[in-house]
Amino acid sequence: MAGTLKSATGKSKINLSTKKFGIVVAEWNEEITEALYEGAYTALIKLGAKKSNLHRITVPGSYELPLAAQRLAKQKEIAAVICLGCIIQGETPHFDYICNAVANGIMRVNLDSGKPVAFGVLTTLDKKQALERAGGKHGNKGEEAAVTVVEMLK
Repeated sequence: MAGTLKSATGKSKINLSTKKFGIVVAEWNEEITEALYEGAYTALIKLGAKKSNLHRITVPGSYELPLAAQRLAKQKEIAAVICLGCIIQGETPHFDYICNAVANGIMRVNLDSGKPVAFGVLTTLDKKQALERAGGKHGNKGEEAAVTVVEMLK
């Protein structure tokens, strides 16, 4: 992902107050996805986006992120979309199939729409790793996803 919020705020030459953003958040692993959302939301506000221009859609799980992202990206007024989810590995290969499908689906929306669509989906081995990436010692990947779409809008 792109640099940190600190490095992006000094470089931004784009007026984000006129841009509308879609944020799609998976409910599965809600404690983690809500922390990712807070990171993305706060970063966009700090970078100059208006609260009224941030449009959230909540979906049941990460598998549903690409469809909601596609619906948002099709809206002319939406400049960029951020997808936030958390997939934690279990004991079956289900993890691999979901991760692959979600990554490919989000990439497809990115390419088909021509708009920035950020992959803010954690794919971790356990909950501890997810928490470390949702505001813990490894930062907040939701914030990084927000910075990424802003960088791509340039």
